[in-house]
Amino acid sequence: MLGLLFWQSRKLHRRSIIFALCISLTMATSWSLFARQQNAATPAPGSTQSGAPAEQSNSPTSPATPGSAAPSGDAPTIPIEQIIQKFAEHEAEFRLERDNYTYTQTFSIETLDANDHPDGEYRMTSEVVFTPQGKRYEKVTFAPPPTLERIQLSQQDLDDLEHVQPFVLTSAELPKYDVKYVAHQSLDELGAYVFDVGPKTLEKNQRYFQGRIWVDDKDFAIVKTDGKAVPDIHKHGQENVFPRFETFRENIEGHYWFPTYTRSNDVLHFSNGDVHIRMAVHYEKYKRFGVTIKIGAPAKAEPEKK
Repeated sequence: MLGLLFWQSRKLHRRSIIFALCISLTMATSWSLFARQQNAATPAPGSTQSGAPAEQSNSPTSPATPGSAAPSGDAPTIPIEQIIQKFAEHEAEFRLERDNYTYTQTFSIETLDANDHPDGEYRMTSEVVFTPQGKRYEKVTFAPPPTLERIQLSQQDLDDLEHVQPFVLTSAELPKYDVKYVAHQSLDELGAYVFDVGPKTLEKNQRYFQGRIWVDDKDFAIVKTDGKAVPDIHKHGQENVFPRFETFRENIEGHYWFPTYTRSNDVLHFSNGDVHIRMAVHYEKYKRFGVTIKIGAPAKAEPEKK
């Protein structure tokens, strides 16, 4: 038996969430997001049966193609390659900037039955904060006992929560990806360059994003992503399948756009049947270390009392 595992960033202080292990559940030691083989249900209609699980593939897995972007008819005024370089450089700056912020993160995932009613849930709220000495770490503040029965969370799921769902494509990561220009279109009140993105190759034990990104044509910042983490993993009798998701960013400070919401409503296809899941991640209360940054209109500060 293992206590409930919680996500720990590689950059964060590892001591902060040990207290969360007090929540004890009977879970498989693999912590894989897979349908429990010993309680295999009758496959859902239309599900695919497979034989012996294959080893992890070394070639990219293509998720379903996002909805086609509606071109505005305006050709970019600067070369495509220059746009890619500019937003990759901006993303590198943004990653460093975000490391100076605290925020609250609420993560939830639930399974849905045939009538789309929740029949299991995992929920965790944590705060990314700093010690007085300036060390950044994560503190779990709310974690009720999970009730998931048909799926389990793997370490890859928790790593994706940290790195892939709030996708950042920096200059350093750019050589690992194929980036293809799709269109220039309106996204709410923004003009955005649209690109399809996917890994060139899949290296062992590495996680990647594959899907579509929208880049603001003024700030050259990623403002929306739509895709999934790859690869799916079928290995040693376990199936580790990952959902498609959308992540939205908001302009928090200056020309930096921070992830504020991730959502997913997808069906995971396992060899013993399909599992409908719904997932949400909220990133809130961004504060620069020592300075408060709020989403919304700025308020006039009250005069200091003498």
